[in-house]
Amino acid sequence: MSKAVRVDVLEGARIAFFSLGANRMRTVLTTVGIGIGVATLLAIVGIIQGLNSSFEKQLAGIGSNTLYLSRFPWVMKGDWWQYRNRKVFTLPQVEQIRSQASYVTAISPYVNRNADVSFGGEQLSAVDVGGVLPEYFSISAYEIVSGRPLTSADDAVTRPVVVIGGSVVDGLFPGMDPVGRTIRIDGRPFQVVGTLSRKGKLLDEDQDLIVMIPFKTFYAVFGKGRPFNIAIAIERAEDIKKAEDQLVSVVRRVRGTPPGEPDDFSINRPEQLAQTYEQLTGALFGVAVGVGFITLLVGGIGIMNIMLVSVRERTREIGIRRALGARKRTIVLQFLMEASAVSAVGGLLGTVVGLGTAKVVSLITPLAADVQMLTVVGGVGFAALVGLLFGIWPAARAANLDPVEALRYE
Repeated sequence: MSKAVRVDVLEGARIAFFSLGANRMRTVLTTVGIGIGVATLLAIVGIIQGLNSSFEKQLAGIGSNTLYLSRFPWVMKGDWWQYRNRKVFTLPQVEQIRSQASYVTAISPYVNRNADVSFGGEQLSAVDVGGVLPEYFSISAYEIVSGRPLTSADDAVTRPVVVIGGSVVDGLFPGMDPVGRTIRIDGRPFQVVGTLSRKGKLLDEDQDLIVMIPFKTFYAVFGKGRPFNIAIAIERAEDIKKAEDQLVSVVRRVRGTPPGEPDDFSINRPEQLAQTYEQLTGALFGVAVGVGFITLLVGGIGIMNIMLVSVRERTREIGIRRALGARKRTIVLQFLMEASAVSAVGGLLGTVVGLGTAKVVSLITPLAADVQMLTVVGGVGFAALVGLLFGIWPAARAANLDPVEALRYE
């Protein structure tokens, strides 16, 4: 930067900030307009980013190397009845898939229903009761915190034993060790042999409000009419697509699906939920950004209007400076700095308010908030850019004033 340009910048900045200080009320009102836009944008974007981050962590609890076979896809695209009429899976099919699919390292059927679970005088409603094989715990990334897991022997002799989730522990055994105690599931006694690690919520569903019993025990107690899904673990996450392609051919063969007929089953992956979720939040994100940009646009128009008023009020001053040798570049820099300064300050204040709003929302509601630093920098930078762009016309108008006419202005 040459010395002349550096002098122009420093002198322009000094005059710009002096002018802003001389018109405090006008500066404050203009700053508030920009601040509201940035605050709105950052608050909504922060909440959306927090939801995305929270959802990614929740999906990680399902496992990145897992597949789930069922009659129904997690994301339905088409007539519900076409899925409803699909054949149910059978236990012999589970064993055939285990032996024929080389990528499969663990497999377990999973059947569930909601039930009331009680202990002493405490009762929990709508608890997810799952019937599983011992392999299910490694597939679903559930760990045993205390006690022991379910075993093959438990399943073979249909023992009435159960492992329980963290929310069930909190609700039925506050301050107590539940292992060895007997709970009742829909009035039937089950001995607690272990407790599960906590997973939190997924799509606002409590994954810890759950109890698991042996697969055969489930059918012995609740009847065999309920269809089950199949959980599958793959050794390496990078092989998930190859495993899925192999499973399609294996499952079609096992289920006797004729060539040319569509699959009568669905292979579900956690990524499918993530893609659907991103589509939903992406639309909301677009609307939020649009609202924020419109608000900033209105603020930018306000800046332009105020700057045009400022040019008119300071016409005589501009004429004197031009008569004393001030270059057009100096005048342009002065007004552009003035406009950008107002926008940047408004953007900074808006950032503080926006981040504070997002944080308050995350504290008093289930909505998470996680504003990334790049978003903050982008918000302040864009606000300054708005001021710069909307200050160009007033700055050019001020620089192009005729010095003689400006000196005559009253």
